[in-house]
Amino acid sequence: MQMLYDSDSFVVLHLKPDLGLPTEVMLADGQTPAPALPRHGFEIVDKRSGKEVYLDGSWAELFQQVIQSWQRESPSEEEVEDTLERYAQLAQNPVLIH
Repeated sequence: MQMLYDSDSFVVLHLKPDLGLPTEVMLADGQTPAPALPRHGFEIVDKRSGKEVYLDGSWAELFQQVIQSWQRESPSEEEVEDTLERYAQLAQNPVLIH
């Protein structure tokens, strides 16, 4: 886990799979193990509302592109917060422990 952003309003974490440990998942028959696909995701916590949203799969890939554009363009804090606000609107899960 890597913290990418922390402000008074938001926290953004990048959660990466631990590629050093073998991971198996059970198939539908409940007996045959199969290797799990390593996935990464992003957690965006809206500190104001106390809610979080977890982005994985195609949402994570799209958000990764946003982060890469931030690295190239160095947006203002206001621009970053505006973008995070749009993603935070997806949040429905209250933060219970963090």
